[in-house]
Amino acid sequence: MKVRRILAVGMAMVLTAVSPAVAAAGEPQVSAQAAALIEAESGRTVFAKNETEQLSMASTTKIMTALLTLEEIEASGDREVTITDEMVRVEGSSMGLLPGYRLTLHDLAVGMLTVSGNDAANSAAYAIDGSPSAFADRMNRRAETLGLENTHFVTPSGLDADGHYSTALDMARLGAAAISNPEFRSICSQQQMTVSFAYPEQTYHLTNHNKMLSLYDGCIGIKTGYTKKSGRCLVTAAERDGILLVAATLNAPDDWNDHRVMLDYGFSQIETFSPDDSGEIWTLPVVGGVVEEITAVGQKAGRVTLQIGEEAQITRTVKLPRFLYAPVQTGEQVGEVEYSLNGEALLTAPILAREDVTAQEIEKSWLDGILDWISSLLGRIQGK
Repeated sequence: MKVRRILAVGMAMVLTAVSPAVAAAGEPQVSAQAAALIEAESGRTVFAKNETEQLSMASTTKIMTALLTLEEIEASGDREVTITDEMVRVEGSSMGLLPGYRLTLHDLAVGMLTVSGNDAANSAAYAIDGSPSAFADRMNRRAETLGLENTHFVTPSGLDADGHYSTALDMARLGAAAISNPEFRSICSQQQMTVSFAYPEQTYHLTNHNKMLSLYDGCIGIKTGYTKKSGRCLVTAAERDGILLVAATLNAPDDWNDHRVMLDYGFSQIETFSPDDSGEIWTLPVVGGVVEEITAVGQKAGRVTLQIGEEAQITRTVKLPRFLYAPVQTGEQVGEVEYSLNGEALLTAPILAREDVTAQEIEKSWLDGILDWISSLLGRIQGK
């Protein structure tokens, strides 16, 4: 345990002088026309290939459709949807809906994220906004709030349409936003789920199309996609040792292997940094207290993810005053430790007082006594 006497407002020191490490392995080679791998917490890009090229994204579109459906449930509650002919008048993959069927919005989201039901996506669009085009407007507004600058939605299902496009980087960012929704994550991480229809009264067992859930250790989703124009599209998320990565590929003939090598590469390049200053103690002078100094102790700083080698570049700055004024209470924050990288703050941890210090009582002079008596007298007169 180290004890330090504070002589200045703050101190800074580099954690280590070792130069940054070179990447342990070369970047992955992938079949995809466009690819992106990001670290979900920071949004940092770990690997990219043509990541801003605008391409069609097939049924990975349903990441947005399902997310908006679940957000609608959060805002207004789940509700039962009666399927109409126009809702299921859509080609492609299906969860088997027919006019007259009744099921909840939540079960429609399940149908989107497991068997990629175009009928489920279309039905949710009609149920929430009255039409696919009105729902597409909602999708584009949400894309704007997420900063997806190279994305435009036309269909809720992901069927090809003029002006319906995204990029690998935007799809990775969308995947990271979606996976942060607990219910979305719960659904897309399941290899099998069941939905119960209100009419006809029956239960359907749905198998998730995302083979990465069984192929890759730590995979927790997210969504597959395919059309003849788009080729194979895939967005996946995987978590290991507290690190969450999101990978996206567009037009990838060998997408399962693409994602395995991308995620392996990402986990080899990312580490967690969680400094702990709880064993460090500082001594601070106290003015006006019954004692002349007080001790303060550091705390844990939380956690942040870094690329391999960046920890060597982190700067640690201790920020404490030259002295404190009494009174001081145990647990009161008296300073902080800041960790920064390239001038940008990553983490801060408070420095807390270890004990109480009461203010020193000063005996009053005869003049102070007279002034107090006059003040009390004036108070009584004004109170009458």
